[in-house]
Amino acid sequence: MAAAGAEPCGQPLEPGRLAVYFCGSIRGGREDQALYERIVARLRRFGAVLTEHVAAAELGARGEGEEAAGGDRFIHERDLAWLQQADVVVAEVTQPSLGVGYELGRAVVLDKPVLCLFRPQSGRALSAMIRGAADGLRFQVWDYKEDEVETMLDRYFEANSLKQVAASPSPTT
Repeated sequence: MAAAGAEPCGQPLEPGRLAVYFCGSIRGGREDQALYERIVARLRRFGAVLTEHVAAAELGARGEGEEAAGGDRFIHERDLAWLQQADVVVAEVTQPSLGVGYELGRAVVLDKPVLCLFRPQSGRALSAMIRGAADGLRFQVWDYKEDEVETMLDRYFEANSLKQVAASPSPTT
């Protein structure tokens, strides 16, 4: 499934370093782009971020600029190749996005540990398909406030091991 040229747009992969797949809305809306920049910056502490482009300010309100990579088929195949490489998936799910939902479903099928971050203060309701997927093990959904995002990521990744993190039912345990 690896697409030609499916090199991560983030940091190069190093042996022993986590490969992190970050999901955030692109064509579904770019309102949280600045927050995505903060998330990607923090994720770099814990591993190579395969999908740094999600935070790019250059992407237009409907993802303009992403198509330059080679069209929808190329983007799909490239992103699935990165998802297969990933050790962990982190998704900011406050801005509804069909693509993020699709990526999360694929991550579950691939048995990847998943952390979904949602801001209830946004006034939005999180899809039952996302919140309901939380199993207390591999798939986590954590509510947070925007000023807590770095702390939440630290809590998730600074556990003794990713397996231990994936077994934590909440960010405070």
